[in-house]
Amino acid sequence: MPHPDSLAPSSDATRRARLAVGAVFAVHGAAQGSFATRIPWIKEHLDLSTAVLGLALAFPAIGASLAMPLASRIMHRYGALAAVRALLMLWCAALALPAVAPSLVALCAVFAVFGATAGMADVVMNAQGVDVERAHGRSIMSGLHGLWSVGTLLGAAVGVGAVHLGVDARAHLALVAATLVAATPFICRGLLDVRPKPDEDPPPRFALPPRSALLIGAVGMCAILAEGASADWSGVYLREVTGASETVAAASYTAFACTMAAARLAGDAVVRRVGPVRAVRLSGALAVSGGTLVVTAQAPAQGIAGFALLGVGVAVVVPLAFAAAGRSGPNPSQAIAGVATVTYTTGLFAPTLIGTIGEVTSLPVSFGVVTAATAVLVAAAGVLGAGGRSATVASDLSAPGGARAAGDAGGRLARE
Repeated sequence: MPHPDSLAPSSDATRRARLAVGAVFAVHGAAQGSFATRIPWIKEHLDLSTAVLGLALAFPAIGASLAMPLASRIMHRYGALAAVRALLMLWCAALALPAVAPSLVALCAVFAVFGATAGMADVVMNAQGVDVERAHGRSIMSGLHGLWSVGTLLGAAVGVGAVHLGVDARAHLALVAATLVAATPFICRGLLDVRPKPDEDPPPRFALPPRSALLIGAVGMCAILAEGASADWSGVYLREVTGASETVAAASYTAFACTMAAARLAGDAVVRRVGPVRAVRLSGALAVSGGTLVVTAQAPAQGIAGFALLGVGVAVVVPLAFAAAGRSGPNPSQAIAGVATVTYTTGLFAPTLIGTIGEVTSLPVSFGVVTAATAVLVAAAGVLGAGGRSATVASDLSAPGGARAAGDAGGRLARE
């Protein structure tokens, strides 16, 4: 397929690419949602303490941190379409592994592979999303992240049903993994096959965020901390703190994913109406309210409501952080890559932090830390308000040579 700079926003290829990349985000989310509902089963099956589970959940972060820099090199060598297809299939296949780990050591090794495949697939699908957004001429990243949340919701819903029916976690995750792997080649057919120029050097192995992006990365880090903590610990929290049943505990992640999906799908319209700064401040206030409900929960219903509000509160922050990074400093691509590294690594280490604090003190204290982090969103939202790069995509494309310039920018970003 041609480079995005040769595609007009109204072309059939661009519309197909938008549908395809949306499906890719949804499949990636479905794998994550399926896994999240089985964390309590893994904990009980291997008889792990809260601290030990938190330690094990550090290994996805280690695997991702080591592997994510390789994703852009794979894309540089084989092209965007092949990279997305192969890495997404690997991530979906890895979903079957955690439930069959026979010991803590094996679980840690499996989690490292699990995180590596998840991280690499995440990098290449977001790069594809940037290319499609540039070619399409309108902001779509919040919606794509919304579709990822829809995928987590669907995966979690199937997981809750499997738990309720007493389906063994090993059979459940293996079946979901096989289904997603089989579907991936079909949904990837419409993607843009972005390739580097013949004389282009491979991308750097690691991109540190420039100074202009450090505050932006800090805001995204606070949101990702809340998201990662809620995704991996909501089920355990309800089961151990509020005495919820296994089925209700699994449903807590479903509530979180549902509200996050709705907020992200509506996010672009809200930001256009009130602006990014006010949107993040309102989001932060909702997240603080949700965290307070979680920390004070004595019954499962209050805990589920709290996690649902947390989902709404942090939904749009990371997409807006990426947009703000693209407007900061002399090298937008480096800023976005650096912010992505900071936020995603934080998300992968968040479960370990929550588990460690929970073991030393208690899980309510852990989520008190999460609530404090979401309060930072209210105070620091102003750093996301400079300029309007993402909002000007359409006008850039309508200018003479704009489609080519925007496509070139997207292609450079996807390969850095």
